[in-house]
Amino acid sequence: MNNRLYGNLIFELSKSGRRGYSLPKNNFGSYEIPKEICRAEDAALPECDELTVVRHYTNLSNNNFGVDTGFYPLGSCTMKYNPKINEEMAALPQFQNLHPSQPAHTVTGAQALVTLLKKSLCALTGLAHFTFKPYAGAHGELTGLMTIDNYHRSRGDLQRKKVIVPDSAHGTNPASAAVCGLEIVEVKSLANGQVDFEDLQRIVAEQGSEIAAMMMTNPNTLGLFETRIPEIATLIHGCGGLMYYDGANLNPMLGACRPGDMGFDVMHINLHKTFSTPHGGGGPGSGPVGVREGLQAFFAEQSGKAERFPCVSPYQGNYAVMMRAYAYILSLGRENVKMVGPLATLNANYIKESLKDVYELPISGLCCHEFVFDGLKDKATGVTTMDVAKRLLDYGYHAPTIYFPLLFHESLMIEPTENESKETLDGFIAVMRQIASEAKTDPDLVKSAPHTTPIGRVDDVLAAKHPVTTYRQMTLSPLS
Repeated sequence: MNNRLYGNLIFELSKSGRRGYSLPKNNFGSYEIPKEICRAEDAALPECDELTVVRHYTNLSNNNFGVDTGFYPLGSCTMKYNPKINEEMAALPQFQNLHPSQPAHTVTGAQALVTLLKKSLCALTGLAHFTFKPYAGAHGELTGLMTIDNYHRSRGDLQRKKVIVPDSAHGTNPASAAVCGLEIVEVKSLANGQVDFEDLQRIVAEQGSEIAAMMMTNPNTLGLFETRIPEIATLIHGCGGLMYYDGANLNPMLGACRPGDMGFDVMHINLHKTFSTPHGGGGPGSGPVGVREGLQAFFAEQSGKAERFPCVSPYQGNYAVMMRAYAYILSLGRENVKMVGPLATLNANYIKESLKDVYELPISGLCCHEFVFDGLKDKATGVTTMDVAKRLLDYGYHAPTIYFPLLFHESLMIEPTENESKETLDGFIAVMRQIASEAKTDPDLVKSAPHTTPIGRVDDVLAAKHPVTTYRQMTLSPLS
């Protein structure tokens, strides 16, 4: 690739007077545009021929990394493969061109699909009812917490404004609770990564009458199964609170166990993770919320013309994501959906066990769909988790999640998903071992990575503090 041409902005390829289009002759006459909506001067748009534009954006797209182009071991995000049959179903014109405001009798097929998807999710989660109004996981969290708040307020239990959140929780948990007007109470984790039950007992003993709910991810953010869920649920229910399940880590549970059976009352599902449609760039997403029997009356949604509770969305969320999810469930079938969780767990443990001699494993034992290393085992090299992540780019792999969770200084969080073959996992393991070897023999090589990407190591702090988000036109030297 000629980086001199394709590494530049489209503005830098602009030549005065060049056009990439020709408009047909105007047969409709001339109409004056009101002066108050006219620009004082013409917009500074790039002037390029069509071939330059096509090549520029095609080459930019080749720099993107996605599930279809390579292994994407991003922990906590479940970037699993999205089967192409899902895309074909979502692209059917009968569904693709639906409008949320068209008459109900014209969308009976679409409504039937939503109903069938609800039944499937109820069967897979052990809950009784779902709403599809939330547009993403965090939106689902907010909807679930609003549902819990509505439940307590309906009973006159107005003092219940506290939500217990483990210190290993996803950052969206305390954020969603705060947006809902609730107060966060943090419960500690033990050295084995699980919730400190004694600390939880202390919190309930001191603040039980104010507890609205406890939010939990199971398996937790470290990829570890919380073994005391039944006891925790009994404790929270005993003080009058509800149990909330963060469905971001539902992938390893699929076919193995159900949140509803564990005692959870409310949950959201990241439909775009567990049921394909990998997310990125802000969307598309879907965060349906499920509840046990008796709580559906407290959903934050419209009921006829009158709204009993605040409305999170007037429509059914991202319908195309629901279509993909249902196509995914139908493709697997009742028998094969049971393999998702066990295979995700198998793949994660295979990578973990293959690398724990060169990468620091702070918590040993069986993990679920993901696990966390605390950087390289040999700390004397000075090579950090950031360096490892950057070096992976040179070998054609997307980096895992880094510096999250915050429980460890050099967190490196890996999630392979159930879709990946043993050959793919072996290739990733070999590269991770190669980087560990390079850290010992040539640490500067790793510290200065990446070396093969269009842009090398950038100043992340400067980019975060002083981002350049607009293009300022300037005099440029001619391209050679």
